[in-house]
Amino acid sequence: MGISLHSQTRKELENRRKKLNKEIKKINNLLFETKKEKTNALDDLKDLSQKIIIRERLIETIELENVELSKEIKQNSKKIEQNNAELAELKADYTKMVFKSYKSKSQQSKVMFLLSSENFLQAYKRIKYLEQYKNFRKKQGEKIIAKTDEIKRLNDSLSKKKNQKRRLISTEKNQKKEIENEKEEQELLVTKIKGQESKYKTALRKKIREEKSVAKKIDKIIRLAIAKANKNKKGKAKKNEILLSAAEKALKANFEQNKGRLPWPLDGVVTRKFGVQPHPNFKGITINSTGLHIRGKSGDIAKSVFKGKVLVIQLLSKGRKSVFVQHGDYITAYHNLRDVYVNKGDPIKTGDKLGKIFTDKVTGKTDLVFVLFKNTNRLNPANWIRTN
Repeated sequence: MGISLHSQTRKELENRRKKLNKEIKKINNLLFETKKEKTNALDDLKDLSQKIIIRERLIETIELENVELSKEIKQNSKKIEQNNAELAELKADYTKMVFKSYKSKSQQSKVMFLLSSENFLQAYKRIKYLEQYKNFRKKQGEKIIAKTDEIKRLNDSLSKKKNQKRRLISTEKNQKKEIENEKEEQELLVTKIKGQESKYKTALRKKIREEKSVAKKIDKIIRLAIAKANKNKKGKAKKNEILLSAAEKALKANFEQNKGRLPWPLDGVVTRKFGVQPHPNFKGITINSTGLHIRGKSGDIAKSVFKGKVLVIQLLSKGRKSVFVQHGDYITAYHNLRDVYVNKGDPIKTGDKLGKIFTDKVTGKTDLVFVLFKNTNRLNPANWIRTN
């Protein structure tokens, strides 16, 4: 997770809480409110587990934010106590000063005080003394006003923090109730899957075989596309590597400089991460994800994450299409498109619309598979696109 949550400031925790709330809202919109004619318990369990993980992070963040807020309330109360003590002392000193001044006036006037001076120097010093005394009284009065204002500000701040804490406690209570319901639903799905484990494992293994077959086909497409791109270029290229012109080298360097800052090809939810990973429900079964699986909504369009040119457009199984965009010797691939809006060789700018993503009529899912290559080697796209 990087930096520990415990080392974050309350402002950072507050921002994280808002971000997690948005993520849960997005998950609800994209994973749970999609109209489905047919559901798969394994997919439902995966989606629900993903939401539970995010909600657990949200509850942890709220708890830590509450701890930090309690510290601030304690510090604030202590400051108010100190300021009240200082104000009482200032008022007491000021009262003594006023009384002393009044007493002094009753014994002798300022004029007599000055006229009774033995010489000019003493008279001058007495004038200065009276001026300093007057200024000191004025400053003491100003300090009392400032201290009173400071206490009012601290009291207002304390009241605001206490209200924030009440709201956070209420939010935490609601989130815990939500997660209890979700975990009950999770248990029911697990029970259902265990009752038909053999059926789900067979379907899962079939899906994994199909994905491997598609991955091999894509590898072949990339190799052929690289060979074609190198055909009319001068120089000797290494096997399965793009021979770069000066302009392509500059583009490659620019692409690398933007690592971690590339925009998302789709504003959605990642439903499967990159790489080899154990199946969350079945021991001994592993999934090899060639890229990021990003869930969107019906009608969503895949957009290019960086400038480049269309290297190849490929028709895959079931009429679904893929667009491959070249950025020097990096290639971004956008799989599972229904319609394509570009042609091979087209120059592409960051954010250009590449095609409409396919929506499964049975499941209601709109999934983009976003893959990143350097020549023929797959990279983790999550390391290249910016954090949402």
